[in-house]
Amino acid sequence: MKQQRNTKQRQMILDAVQTRLDHPTADQIYLDVRTIDKRISRGTVYRNLNVLTGQGKISHVKLPQTDRFEADAKLHYHLICTKCGAVCDAPLPYQKELDEMASAHTDYQILRHRTFFEGICPACQKKKD
Repeated sequence: MKQQRNTKQRQMILDAVQTRLDHPTADQIYLDVRTIDKRISRGTVYRNLNVLTGQGKISHVKLPQTDRFEADAKLHYHLICTKCGAVCDAPLPYQKELDEMASAHTDYQILRHRTFFEGICPACQKKKD
């Protein structure tokens, strides 16, 4: 694999992801970086998000409605609010046993699984009252 050099733009994008705790979209990251560098293009941000994900420096969180990114690259689960769309980490340990069970029952070499839980976040529950 070709060695990727760490550019100033890539570092800005990584910093933008690391400063957010809300699992931002690529476009939200683009808008954050754009406040620092008005000349950066959307394509540059998207391309570098893919590079950073490939390097294991960030995670690409694939969800039904949109893709998100986060600094936590370890395997874990997510919660999604069906009302406001908020995304947060689920406080549950990753179940490696599920990977092993799926592998044992199929011809697949399981690398990982992705799980997200859908529900109504505490803030939206309070709004209902």
